[in-house]
Amino acid sequence: MTVDLTIDRLGAQGDGIAETADGPVFVPFTLPGERVQAEMAPDGKHADCIDVLDPSPDRIEPVCPHFGLCGGCALQHLDTPSYLAWKRELVVTALQSRGLDVAVEPTRAVPLGSRRRATFSLERRGKNVVLGYRRARSHDTIEIDTCPILSPRVLSVLPALKALLAPLLGGAHEARIAVTETDTGLDVAIDGVQPPETALGKLAGAAEAQGIARLTAGSEIVMLTPPMLQLGRAQVRLPAGSFLQASPAAEAEMVALVRDGVGKAKRVADLFCGLGTFSFALAERATVDGYESNVEALAALGDAARHTPKLKPIHGHRRDLFRDPLGWQELKPYDAVVFDPPRAGASAQAEQLAKSKVKRLVAVSCNPGTLARDLRLLVDGGYKIIRVVPIDQFLYSSHVEVVAHLER
Repeated sequence: MTVDLTIDRLGAQGDGIAETADGPVFVPFTLPGERVQAEMAPDGKHADCIDVLDPSPDRIEPVCPHFGLCGGCALQHLDTPSYLAWKRELVVTALQSRGLDVAVEPTRAVPLGSRRRATFSLERRGKNVVLGYRRARSHDTIEIDTCPILSPRVLSVLPALKALLAPLLGGAHEARIAVTETDTGLDVAIDGVQPPETALGKLAGAAEAQGIARLTAGSEIVMLTPPMLQLGRAQVRLPAGSFLQASPAAEAEMVALVRDGVGKAKRVADLFCGLGTFSFALAERATVDGYESNVEALAALGDAARHTPKLKPIHGHRRDLFRDPLGWQELKPYDAVVFDPPRAGASAQAEQLAKSKVKRLVAVSCNPGTLARDLRLLVDGGYKIIRVVPIDQFLYSSHVEVVAHLER
């Protein structure tokens, strides 16, 4: 059924929302104030925009020809000031939902072409193979020949990568290809197929010619050059499958905010420290205890710390902070604590921090909802939120990174 709808607001996922007598209708790729012609979905809650009858003055031309087909971006059609304001509002709304009415700074933008990691689909289609992203609201793959958010280095290797990896599909219909740009080359991991080691070995020369440092498929690894990253003054080896911030530009903003948040602290706990994104920057001024459950990440952090001069001591500790958070008594030695948990947040750890006497806290999160929950626990424990800064690490998506400073 085709209907005319007026879009009232943007939802949390970036869809336009039209309020109707039958309830809200979600219409992707539309903007507040627009009147659109749309085809209703059978559920009566979603619709596809057929035509924009009255466009918003905030509507602009998307920067990518795949926008609307590719499922990766939601808001390339919204002008930059409005888009960044919407990202900030996601944070404001999340905080207010927990009764936290605090000032939120303007969203810090990151440039196009700054994303250093992405996951692609390699799909067999008849006699051909396509490499690209998922189609919007579909399991199909669309071939990608350009992507404005991707690092030029990653984008440039995609045609060669498709030719290189297609033989590894074997009889499989599809595989997932994760590509990460490191300082010493690309780290490529294939999920969904398990080719024999000999098949990977035959690709080693061709892979090296394309600047691939490591090629992984299931349990098989071809290491050509150890993938290395610069974190602060340290050169850190990237273990296979380790977490890494999506954008170096966003990471630099986060590191600066974290250093500012801990102030002149002499001893800092870096919780969920991973490879040491913050640990190495903090160790230029303070002794750092890094806590992390991933053994390989801790090993990489420790090795880099031993080989990096002019740093204060960095001590790595294996700890599952979800099941075994640092207790409030264990937190006594620290002048400041930094915590950067996964999207699920760190409620158990926040409860212990709320009981502690640590003077300064810095919370880093890619999920405003769980961040707001954890900040509520800390505020109820006597902390005051001093600063909240959104960072647009995930361009044109509904995700936003946030750094918050708290003091007791």
